Amino acid sequence: MSKVRLRFAPSPTGPLHIGGLRTALYNYLIAKRLDGSFILRIEDTDQKRFNKNAEKHILDSLLWCKILPDESPISPGKFGPYRQSERKEIYKNYVDKLIDQGKAYYAFDDVEELNLLRKAHEKKGETFIYNWENRKDLKNSISLSDKETKVNLDNENYVIRFNSFQEKSENEFIVFHDEIRGEIKVDLKLLDDKIIFKNDGMPTYHLANVVDDHLMEISHVVRGEEWLPSLALHHLLYEAFNWEKPIFAHLPLILKPTGKGKLSKRDGEKFGIPVYPIEWQENKNLSYLGFREIGFEIDAFVNFISMIGWNPGTEDEIFSLKELVNNFDIKRIIKSGAKYDYEKAKWFNLEHLKRIETESLKVEFSNLILDRIDNFLNTNKINKLIELTKERINFKNDLVDEACHILDYDSNKMKENLSKINLNEDIIKLINFFKNTVGNEIELNNLKEDYFNEMKNLNIKVGDGMKSLRLCLTSQLNGADLFKIIDILNKKTINTRLENSLKIMYDKIRNN
Repeated sequence: MSKVRLRFAPSPTGPLHIGGLRTALYNYLIAKRLDGSFILRIEDTDQKRFNKNAEKHILDSLLWCKILPDESPISPGKFGPYRQSERKEIYKNYVDKLIDQGKAYYAFDDVEELNLLRKAHEKKGETFIYNWENRKDLKNSISLSDKETKVNLDNENYVIRFNSFQEKSENEFIVFHDEIRGEIKVDLKLLDDKIIFKNDGMPTYHLANVVDDHLMEISHVVRGEEWLPSLALHHLLYEAFNWEKPIFAHLPLILKPTGKGKLSKRDGEKFGIPVYPIEWQENKNLSYLGFREIGFEIDAFVNFISMIGWNPGTEDEIFSLKELVNNFDIKRIIKSGAKYDYEKAKWFNLEHLKRIETESLKVEFSNLILDRIDNFLNTNKINKLIELTKERINFKNDLVDEACHILDYDSNKMKENLSKINLNEDIIKLINFFKNTVGNEIELNNLKEDYFNEMKNLNIKVGDGMKSLRLCLTSQLNGADLFKIIDILNKKTINTRLENSLKIMYDKIRNN
């Protein structure tokens, strides 16, 4: 195949899980890195489990993440239709070819009878497999006469199974290559004859995805490792049609936060973590918040998802979507499962917040901040406040509250925390020195240098001196860079707080 074409083919039976989104992302990144096309195909052959809201959730999730398909049901190309339910006649044509060649056959077995066979085998500690060893003893077009077969076909109660292995076959093994897992060898005698066409007139995933991938000229099939056991069957189908096979790669599982077992929807509830990109409304009484609703930046979320199972081979971790395209290499995808770490996701968001231009945040949030604390701010220091704040929050929607918290002062809290510093006469002298010094027009660096010199003169430890000054100005014992806060607060606010704090300190010493 000369053209690079990759597809994401979700089944609209439920919301798009972050595992599915990662599959979409990796397909997108590989396609764009190789100057190819990214295709979205909706695999809705399972009509019984079809959920009309699921397709919208899939499309909206991809749109929010900016993983935009070049071809899809919404923006079709020349390889459509892009929903399998609209390709029904195509599959019928190809399954008929397999029947004519003896590579597939009609099966009329009763479901309940097959279930009884499975249970009987389980009692003996065995596994029932519908295959070359027993197909002649079961009810199908191989074991029945042409007349019996026709009668059963007229009843329209049948499935079509693929003839995976024949007793007289020369090849008992199949060997194929996976880009992530290397060479894989499978014993054909152990394969079952999978159903490839159902009695509702729709193909199963196995036939439909192979036919569609061929007709849509898909060059790479990148999907979850749960499809690895089906790879042998898919190879056999390609060979049955004498078609060129795509490059295959099967992605590792995303594991629970504990590192054991595959991440599921239930884990979201159990651990209190999001497992969907955007909100999913289960029913009118139940919904699940997504990363979008919690407040994640798009690039941060995509960056986090990209690193669950892949690394660039360097110390770099922070990437925009464009940077991921430039750095992504299928060879760097790991084989083993990768743990979902929500704390790491928040760290990615914090790092991406630091990348946002302060001016952009000012446009979005300055009025909200000024409405609450304008009377505290030094002239034109809103930019410095935003710059200081954005390094201390995980989510952008926390910026206003954190900015106000940084500049907050509460007399009662100051009194509560006063017992946690080494208060004495020298500390009061030091705070008085700062109050007198800050009242003069003095550069911030000079003010800091003078304050440290005075601590040294009074033989006060730096920790005690800094903690005391922070307490007097913010009523807190820790927080953002203190001298940056001093630069942001206006002189009137600083003097008012120092006077109030000094009075509380004097009262404390007198009462002792």
